[in-house]
Amino acid sequence: MSVAIAVLAGCGPTEGLSLDPPGRSDSQGGDKGGGQGDDTAKSHGTNPLDNPDGTDPGLGRITSGKDRTDARNLIDQVKTKGRGPKTGYDREEFGYAWADNADDVPLAHNGCDTRNDLLKRDGEKVKYRSGSDCVVVSMTLYDPYTGDTIDFRKEDASEVQIDHVMPLSYDWQMGASRWSDAERKRIANDPLNLLPVDGSANSAKGDSGPASWLPPAKGIRCSYAVRFAQVAIKYDLPVTAADKDVMLDQCA
Repeated sequence: MSVAIAVLAGCGPTEGLSLDPPGRSDSQGGDKGGGQGDDTAKSHGTNPLDNPDGTDPGLGRITSGKDRTDARNLIDQVKTKGRGPKTGYDREEFGYAWADNADDVPLAHNGCDTRNDLLKRDGEKVKYRSGSDCVVVSMTLYDPYTGDTIDFRKEDASEVQIDHVMPLSYDWQMGASRWSDAERKRIANDPLNLLPVDGSANSAKGDSGPASWLPPAKGIRCSYAVRFAQVAIKYDLPVTAADKDVMLDQCA
């Protein structure tokens, strides 16, 4: 299920140090457009085909013919089955939100919660709370879902939410209900499955699969389908046949 971020506690005053995080980025297109699926919007972030562990920043567009072929070949590997019942699902079945103690996922056990790890990964002009190298108090975020640039401030935390690309409720219905607590905690905190995005877009998505919801910015939809497939393959989870068809269509 897509999850709205909570305001996390920290110590000290709100003044902070600045740090622009390292990492590859890919910009294509013209000036930034607004939401509404503007295909002329500028694209920032890493091509997901070049980012199989999700540790590089953002979600960049897939544009070349070769990459779109590779994307379809990847999506073809995803298994399909019908969506199971939601019975018994609760967010807490995947551990408490943004746990730093998930095992066998990048960025875990670094002393910083998952939410702030993701803000640092994708944000620019990042400022931390004084005395902390973890708690992000402000940054600039390019939202891949809408194409908008968001000036984030911690006091307006809900403006940026951390999206589970493959929603946790969807995971539950496709097989995660039978997993161990540790495995569910992994997928809930795996950076491969997490993107900081516009809060209203994330709320609109809910726990939808690609057949029911796609990012408003049409130019990012192939990349979104690839990331959805990467998570499904890593965790050996199927998607519905309708979702797989839509994912393939985005990279045609």
